[in-house]
Amino acid sequence: MDTQTGHSQTHATFVIERTYPATPERVWHALSDNDARDLWFSGEPEFNQTEKSHDFRVGGHGTEDGQWHGGPRSRYHSTYTDIVDLTRIVFTYDMWVDDRHMSTSLVTIALEPDGDATRLTYTEQGAHFDGLDDPAGREEGTKGLLDKLGASLAA
Repeated sequence: MDTQTGHSQTHATFVIERTYPATPERVWHALSDNDARDLWFSGEPEFNQTEKSHDFRVGGHGTEDGQWHGGPRSRYHSTYTDIVDLTRIVFTYDMWVDDRHMSTSLVTIALEPDGDATRLTYTEQGAHFDGLDDPAGREEGTKGLLDKLGASLAA
């Protein structure tokens, strides 16, 4: 941490691979369709959501804003930068906690057919600011989201 400004940054990259027993079309639908996405990418019951949007197109944005019961306010804002149907999604996202910018990330999601299944490779390159975020915690949280995606595909 810079002792004069009180600011720091940590850079981290992680890759998570999952194979889902679903066609690439079903996985793509779960990633891109608003209603299908809500089944796995939504706030927990202990999160009071105040704003939510998802515009799946190049240049489109997504926002999730709210407050944890008895806890901090959280804001997520994303921008899609590249979409190749059934193959690749690239987006950036920023997160804030109690109006403090905690991170900026670049994400690539790649889909590949794998027999009757689909292999998803999630790569995130992040800059985490001022000790507000832990890269290992972010990776664990993302694994949990991808597990929820898998559960929604199995339902």
